[in-house]
This record gives sequence, C-alpha cells and structure tokens, in this order.
Amino acid sequence: MTTRETEGAGSKAKTAAELEVLNANLAKVEELSSRLVAALSRKKSVPASLQGPGQDLFMQAAAAYMAEMMANPSKMLEHQVSYWGKTLKHYVEAQQALTEGPLKAPEDPTPKDRRFSSELWQTHPYFNFIKQQYLMNSEAIEATVRDLEGLDDKERKRVEYFSRQIMDMFSPTNFLGTNPEALAKAVETDGASLVTGLENLVRDIEANDGDVIVTLADKDAFKVGENLATTEGSVIYRNRMMELIQYAPTTEKVHKTPLIIFPPWINKFYILDLKPQNSLIKWIVDQGYTLFVVSWVNPDPSYRDVSLETYIEEGYLTAIDEVKKITGEKKVNAVGYCIAGTTLSLTMALMQKRKDKSLNSATLFTTMTDFSDQGEVGVFLNDDFVDGIEKEVEEKGMLHSFFMSRTFSFLRSNDLIYGPAIRSYMMGESPPAFDLLYWNGDSTNLPAKMAVQYLRELCQADRFAQGGIELFGETLSIKDVKTPIFAVACETDHIAAWPGSYSGIRQMGSKSRTFVLSQSGHIAGIVNPPSKKKYGHYTNEDLGLDVEGWRETADFHEGSWWPRWEAWLATHSGAMVKARQPGDSRHPELAKAPGTYVIARPTS
Repeated sequence: MTTRETEGAGSKAKTAAELEVLNANLAKVEELSSRLVAALSRKKSVPASLQGPGQDLFMQAAAAYMAEMMANPSKMLEHQVSYWGKTLKHYVEAQQALTEGPLKAPEDPTPKDRRFSSELWQTHPYFNFIKQQYLMNSEAIEATVRDLEGLDDKERKRVEYFSRQIMDMFSPTNFLGTNPEALAKAVETDGASLVTGLENLVRDIEANDGDVIVTLADKDAFKVGENLATTEGSVIYRNRMMELIQYAPTTEKVHKTPLIIFPPWINKFYILDLKPQNSLIKWIVDQGYTLFVVSWVNPDPSYRDVSLETYIEEGYLTAIDEVKKITGEKKVNAVGYCIAGTTLSLTMALMQKRKDKSLNSATLFTTMTDFSDQGEVGVFLNDDFVDGIEKEVEEKGMLHSFFMSRTFSFLRSNDLIYGPAIRSYMMGESPPAFDLLYWNGDSTNLPAKMAVQYLRELCQADRFAQGGIELFGETLSIKDVKTPIFAVACETDHIAAWPGSYSGIRQMGSKSRTFVLSQSGHIAGIVNPPSKKKYGHYTNEDLGLDVEGWRETADFHEGSWWPRWEAWLATHSGAMVKARQPGDSRHPELAKAPGTYVIARPTS
C-alpha cells in the first residue's frame, strides 16, 4: 500500500470515527430533548404581575413617545436619522472591506463591552458586523428613552431599566448562531459541548420544577460547616425565629462589652464566614471580642403571620437579652446588615421609646432607613410588582426564595443570568467552585406578613423616615434612633443605594454618627478583609453636607474599612477581661456552629 493510500485510509477512518461521535451525540440530544419536554411540563404558573412591569408603564412610555413626536418631531427624527446614518455607514464599510481584499472587519468605534471579549468579535467580519449593529441599536434605544419628556424621574428609571433588560436579553452573545465562541467549541468537540450544555439545562430545569434557574456554582464543592462557615462556636440559644451562636475566643482577653451581628434573613449568615481568610466573623473574634451571631430560620408557610414585630421581639430583643444573661453585661453592641440593619434601626427607636438602654452602639452595613431614593431595586417597588407579591403571599403564606433571588439576579443580569447560562448551556462548562456564588444560590423564603409590611410600610410609604411607622402600639421614627452609629455603605451597591443610606443616617437623632463609603458593591464592599488590600473607602466627618457635597469633599483611604471600624468599636467596648467560653449552665451547647437552621430545608 502506498503512502497516499495509507493516508487516505487513515483519513476515512478518522471521518468515520468523527461521524460515529456525532451520531452518538445526536442520539443523546434526542433523549435529552424528551427529558426537557417532561421537565418543562412541570413548570408552575407564575402570576403575570411577578414576571414583569404592569401595562401602565408601557402605556406611559408609549404616550410619552407619541407626545414627543407631536410636540418635537425634529428631535425624534434627529434620533432616527443619526441611527440610520450610523448603521448604513457601517454596512457600506463592511461591504467595502469584504470586496477590497483580505477578509477582515472594518474599523470598530463601538465601546468596549465584556460580553464581546473574544477576539473573533473584533476580527471576524460576520461577528463584528453583528456586534456593531447590536451596540448601535442599543445606543439608539438608550438615547431615545433618555430624551423622552413627560416622564417623572421614577417612571424614567423604570423605562430605562426595563429597556436595558430587553436589550441585554437580545444580545447576540445569548444565541448559538451568533456566538462565535460557542460555535467554535461545538465544532472542536464534534457537538459534545452542546450535548453537555443541554444536559446542564435539563438538570437545572428538573431541579427547579420546570423553571430555568442557572446553577451558578458547583453544589458538590461546598458543604456548610465543613468548608464554609467553619469558625469555631456553639449554638447556645434557639427559638422558632433564630439560633444564637456564640463563637469561641481566640485571644486570652476580650473586650468587656459583647457584640451581636444580625445578618439579613433574605440570605444566610455565612456570607460573613465563607472561608477563614475572608471571614469577618473570624476576624472580629481574632481582634478580641465576645461575638454572637444570629442565624435566622428559613420560614415555611406556617410562618404566614410572622411580622416585623415578631422579628424584633423574638429576634433582636430576645438575642440582646440572652447575651446580657450569658455575659453578665448590662449593655451590648450590635451590627445589622441590609434588611437586618433597617430592622435594627426600628429596634433602636422602639428601645428609645421604652427607655431600654441595653444597646451601647450600633453598626449598620448597607442599610436603608430612608427609602426616598431606592436606587436600582426601586424599579421593582411599584404597585404592579408589590400587588403581585401581596397576592402571591396571601395564597402561599410566604414569598418563595425563587422570587427574591430572581429579582436580585436581574439587577446584574449579564453577570448572574446570561453569562452563566452561556457558559453552562452553550459552552457545556461545569459551574465553578466559587463560594460566593454558592452562597448566592442558597437563598431563603420570607414570611407573608413581614414581606408585605416591609414593602408597603417601609419601601413604598417610607414611613420610618416620613412621619413614623406604627409598631407595638408606638409610632417609631428615624429621629428616635439615639444610639451611637457607625454606618458603612457601598459605592456601587445595586440593592441599598448609598445616597439613600447616607440620607437615613443624617436624619437619625444620634449625637455620634460616623459614615463610611466603601468601594465596590453590596457584598464585596462589606466582605473586604484587610489582607486582600483590594477596595478602599471614603470618610468625611461633616454629615451636614448633602450627598454630592459629602462625596466631593470626602477623603479616600487605601484598603479595607475593617480596621477603622474596629478602632471605633473598641472605644465602645470597654476594658479587656478574661475570654469567655460559649454558653453557661443555663445555656448549654445545643449544636456546634454553624447550627441547624442554616442547613435546614423548609417545606414549601
């Protein structure tokens, strides 16, 4: 047999083998398609009011557009002509580049965008043409919405946000036929990447009763209590609302005044104790504090009537009382994070009314108490959504974690929805072993009554800052907060906008108020250990300034705000005493930290 004949036979054998692989993959696709149909058939109906904004928003946007066309047609035509000019010019340039010589893309003046990081988006004429056209379309829509008259600020923010969501959804990166990376990988793997992607899609839909929820992190890579939330401690008190954890000391002496952290109950407390190297809980213990942390129950429908009052009475006040009993101290320091900071503020106002002096100081992380500026999350706080939530919880007894998780994910849709979906479903990649994303997917339910109270009374009516909220037969106002305050907000927070946080702190009645603005967002700005030397922070002692004035004259400091806070906390924590071991004779260890509530799965 000649060399040519040998090569020909080898080529045929390779082609046959490749064909066999392709046929096997197609057979898998057929099987997976059957599973996909079966999984989708289990999808529960979701009220339309929880799927998107009400029709009134679209009517307002359409009416504003039509009014603008009638009142100022030249401006609207200018938008159209500008868009037509750009897109036509680009088409001509692309055609010219194809006819004049080497196959290459024309000049690309569009802005950088992380979604289009692959080199093929820049060099390949077809994919570059699609990318440029998409970005030009997006720019035209953004400009049109931005220049609409006849919309108030709140309506404009909503129209801009939901327009952006539609544009992000239609990005060419989200479709196989227009995603060069996904197509290249499919060719390289003889279709195996698409089969694996379909397997990932079917797995996610089956795991979520017919809903498409992308798995963000490898669920087998982490186990709470084993490689997450490993700081040594004990559950020393438990009731139906929370487990109270006391952490074991790591220093011979500790500050006399104990510290309690109240984490948000929208997610679980171990965001503050992911790994030893970025654990705020461990860091606080290592600084010489007797630390207690509340681990909230994940409520099921039986918690239907649990209210803000319940969280305050059976959570905050009970935890403070138990810590005083265990340590023998008359006062404690407290920390509240996000919604737990809001409720800690309500608790302080109530304690002021009752002349209860148990709190020596309070620290607020990313806390909203004045909701007049709701930030990005405000687009979901109109009646169209809140009416839908109220109807849902009346029927189910709770707001399922699915709705809160999806809402927060859509605030960062490219990072938490489309990007992970592309990697998992089109590229066939496995979810990463990323502790923060694992925690992000481990969300919790909200009790029906509490959810409606929070949304109606605080978020919508802004009663705490505007006239007072009625709780426990008292009218509680933000001005009733008299405790010394240290507040930390985050510069790019998409959940608790820092201007709103700052405004709330300014209105409190405390004589001692410190406000710090951390770089980064809702999580990374708080979980920012000094050892990482990553995000800096801003300080300004003049809280008489408005938001712009405070930011413009603030001093920037490299590194984490943790040491600055600890120095402040130390001045409110008394002398050093012998370190305390968890519990006492009346508070025996009920479970090792992180406890049982954090890993329990409630019935739905």
